[in-house]
Amino acid sequence: MAVSRATFFYNQALCQLAAKAPTGSPAGPLDLMPELLDELIFTSAAGFAGQPALLTPEKGLDYGELAELVGRAATGLQDLGVERFTRVAILAPKSVDTVAAFFAVARAGGIFVPVNPLLKAHQVGHILRDSGARVLIVNAARLPGIQGELEQCPELRQVVVLGKGAATGQNRSWDDVGATPAGGAAIGRLSTDPVSIFYTSGSTGSPKGVILSHLNMVTGAHSVASYLQNNSADRLLSVLPFSFDYGFSQLTTAFSVGASVRLLNYLFPQDVLKAGAEGITGLAGVPPLWLQLLDSSWPEAMRRDLRYITNSGGALPVSAVRRLQELLPSTDIYLMYGLTEAFRSSFLPPGELDQRPTSMGKAIPNAEILVVRPDGSECDAEETGELVHCGPLVAQGYWADEERTLARFKPAPRRLAGLPLPELAVWSGDLVRRDADGYLYFVGRNDELIKTSGYRVSPTEVEEALYGSGRIAGAVVFGIPDTALGQTVVAIVEATAGQSAEDAPVLDYCRRELANYMVPARLVWLEDLPRNPNGKLDRNHIVASYRQQLESSE
Repeated sequence: MAVSRATFFYNQALCQLAAKAPTGSPAGPLDLMPELLDELIFTSAAGFAGQPALLTPEKGLDYGELAELVGRAATGLQDLGVERFTRVAILAPKSVDTVAAFFAVARAGGIFVPVNPLLKAHQVGHILRDSGARVLIVNAARLPGIQGELEQCPELRQVVVLGKGAATGQNRSWDDVGATPAGGAAIGRLSTDPVSIFYTSGSTGSPKGVILSHLNMVTGAHSVASYLQNNSADRLLSVLPFSFDYGFSQLTTAFSVGASVRLLNYLFPQDVLKAGAEGITGLAGVPPLWLQLLDSSWPEAMRRDLRYITNSGGALPVSAVRRLQELLPSTDIYLMYGLTEAFRSSFLPPGELDQRPTSMGKAIPNAEILVVRPDGSECDAEETGELVHCGPLVAQGYWADEERTLARFKPAPRRLAGLPLPELAVWSGDLVRRDADGYLYFVGRNDELIKTSGYRVSPTEVEEALYGSGRIAGAVVFGIPDTALGQTVVAIVEATAGQSAEDAPVLDYCRRELANYMVPARLVWLEDLPRNPNGKLDRNHIVASYRQQLESSE
């Protein structure tokens, strides 16, 4: 059932407003329920003004100081022309100022667009152009490498540079923006206004921007804080990138209860353990990180203080779960499943871990998870179907992409008789089954999306890079299971006439064009890739022929 763009967003507002209050409330003395993302900080400042909000080895801010900085920076951004719905891209490693920038954009009425620091210049350029960003906040070290792309972004009006003395020419300094006297929050904002666009790969084409509202993010923060039992005494270690919604949620979850966040840009797994010994009580990770830490020597202080860990971004092998239980006998382990299009969908209570170590758990508070057949009817117990997420956490669609939005965001399978307009749900593309007790288990994908290292990778985007090397005449990219990464990116390729079948120059080109996690781990060269009668690559035949062979050779 196709719906117009106007009806789509109207429906989203209806379904979100109908389920505004999350089930369960986070621990803490706060009586107010913030409706806008930046109010998480200001509400916590009212109750925990002197409580540390952000911690780094160089600098830290308590809630009162963070609220003051966000207020000043919001006014400074408004002076630069940021108003309701202005897109502001933020490309910088974790720092106090980076965090303040996100929430200042929200307070100014804008929409922040986190950009992964791992992305190459042309990938950054795509996000800037696709989102229509009018302002870019970037750290000084990264600016020279993307200058050429900025010249190809016609809607970009202002660059703000993080770092003392870094601004030159028409660029503005973040220190100057943050020094503006605070003038109050933007007027006329709604909780259903979009506040962020998180870019994520799909199974085809360039990365697409998932639009999240204030309500999406605030409701998600309170939902997660409720089942993790977060409170103002918690100190969370932030190791995941802010461009990853799971990483960004470490901020929102903490700020919703007045907890502290220790920011970490780590290079080696040991950096995580070193920072974890600083009284950390909560740590979120993805399977590759946990697998790297299994054979490490965990500091006794971390083993003592760590109240919980969480895993998302891919399934954690049972052997790894058991090893983590041995290493952290007093720590609760939460296995979770989430979608950028719906923030978080399910979690497994730690008490069920021994009995169901491969389960994704059940729906988080304020979410409804259905398992459906292709016709939309609900599956029976132990029957495989597509996971469909309903409720106020469902995003507002893909930025400037009506076709892909209407393909993924569709009317919910259940519909209350008498409602003239359907509730929209996100149809995940993930195949799952539900056991007789209601617990969910991941089965696979019904599209070609590759999940590796906690990221989602588009085969098409990798194939485009392979073709761009000038040495490839045909390419089919897919993922094969990998214990550490979830999936490994592999490519079946055919050399361009006159070119030799050499891995090195092709992979070197890919490393220049793609983030490291997207680069194929293996190339398989064929003289002639199979094609169908229309002359197109026979993708299904190629994948079916070589996937099993590659899996067995690993």
